[in-house]
Amino acid sequence: MRYIYAQLMQAVKRGEEAIMLTTCSGKNISHVLHTADAANGWAGKRGSEDALYMEHNGGNTIILERFMPKSRMIVFGGGHIAVPLVRVASMLRFDVTVYDDRPNFANRERFPDASEVICDSFSRVAELVSIRPSDYAVIVTRGHKHDEDCLRAILSGIPPYYAGMIGSRRRTAIVRQQMKHEGFDADRVDALHSPIGLAIGAVTPEEIVISIMAEVVKERRMKFSWADGGSAVSRGGESDADMELLECLANADEEDCAVITVVSAEGSTPRSAGAKMIARLDGSSVGSIGGGCAEAEVLRTAREIIVDGGWKFQTVDMTDSADENGMVCGGVMTVLIERIAAAKPA
Repeated sequence: MRYIYAQLMQAVKRGEEAIMLTTCSGKNISHVLHTADAANGWAGKRGSEDALYMEHNGGNTIILERFMPKSRMIVFGGGHIAVPLVRVASMLRFDVTVYDDRPNFANRERFPDASEVICDSFSRVAELVSIRPSDYAVIVTRGHKHDEDCLRAILSGIPPYYAGMIGSRRRTAIVRQQMKHEGFDADRVDALHSPIGLAIGAVTPEEIVISIMAEVVKERRMKFSWADGGSAVSRGGESDADMELLECLANADEEDCAVITVVSAEGSTPRSAGAKMIARLDGSSVGSIGGGCAEAEVLRTAREIIVDGGWKFQTVDMTDSADENGMVCGGVMTVLIERIAAAKPA
């Protein structure tokens, strides 16, 4: 089983989406890893865009999990807004790239949380940055000319999932008109989030960052669904791969452990379908499915499965405890608990 997680980890590191198909039948449980292209037809027939899809077919339970690469945010501009922006984006599990043309602003000391810092002319953005469809592009440079250079690069290539540009309504309207006059696709120009961020009356750099990230999170958790008549609907589950957790599962030197996966969640649960954690026999764990009494109950079962082997579905009902203890989270979760054996020496 660990080799499946090793393959999964490598695929995600390459920036690829991967899909794991799990079949639970009697005492047996099996896993098959697919690329997104190979499994899209299977998933599409069921209309599932969620991080996790589960169905019961006779005596079998089939689970489809989608693992996405860590979302990348490209911040164009390394000024006073970029510093808190990179910090918050990193906290929200974005893989952040910073681009600025000034050595004093584009450096690791200024942006310790960034995965990559590029120092070069804004006129070379198209040459040095390869935009992916899953990217989030945030333009916050120090001047309109640089903003427009970055925007041209974005509009010329593969469109990112999100693109936003700072500026007043008047200024951004002028820029939009200019881009259309230069021949860029009108729909792509109109899709630009500008003025960037949600309208919360932000003034300070930190407040502006909150407004930007609030809009980014909103877009991150939404998808456009033609099946629902073109309405925006909540994006289901937690699909961004947790690399620390995958590293642990892929490590052949680890002792036997149990992996716990939230396979369904109803009501106000602390985590959604797709969330995972690892439990070890010594009581330590990696990740979380929400904490509290519910997690403690699942961890007890996990330790039993580590010793006895096999797998088990467990339902966790938090509605009563939420009412009694004044907890914010309630609802009902179902988790899959299975033992992952350590690799045995040859």
